Amino acid sequence: MATLQLYGRERSGEGDPMTTVGIFVFPGVEELDFAGPWEVLRAWERLQPDDGQHVALLAQHDGPVDCVLGLRVTPQLTWATSPPLDVLVYPGGQGTVAQLGDETIRGWVRGLAAAGTLMTSVCTGALVFADAGLLDGRPATTHWASLDRLASLGCDIELRPDDRFVDDGDVITSAGVSAGIDMALHLVARLAGDDHARQVRRYMQYDPAPPV
Repeated sequence: MATLQLYGRERSGEGDPMTTVGIFVFPGVEELDFAGPWEVLRAWERLQPDDGQHVALLAQHDGPVDCVLGLRVTPQLTWATSPPLDVLVYPGGQGTVAQLGDETIRGWVRGLAAAGTLMTSVCTGALVFADAGLLDGRPATTHWASLDRLASLGCDIELRPDDRFVDDGDVITSAGVSAGIDMALHLVARLAGDDHARQVRRYMQYDPAPPV
């Protein structure tokens, strides 16, 4: 449980650390990019509550968020109401296009990274990290169709096109859409151990064997 000690913050009135995980959602977010990690991380919270984690959807503003394929979700937290985050999951989707070059988004991402938040991304969420300078000189991956764009947004980014996810310490990037499930299971293993991650995988009956 040493990694929880690294990222956890003290619970009010208790000695055990609480690990707060925020999954960012925004207009045009890809549904499975956030719903896959959500399923993994919330299953972990439900199956192993003694690990001391809390997982919530996070948005920039109050109100429902319309996803790229039409799903509408209502986040529990906003930038203004969120406690300090130990982990951020930044999904991708068409909505990331408008975020590139946005100084408000850049400042928020950089601020979290500087505060010690473990920064994780799914799919084109990595483009936002690159645009904020978080991936300069580091290995990273994203959706296969956006690898060239990823390289163009940073300086000396080492592309890992064949990796489902890339863990580079305080930043973890993952490939497209379904790869976020793999990344989130890795995150559980990193924060709580392989046995707890295997329990979550078994609960989800996640045994990838594509039918086509």
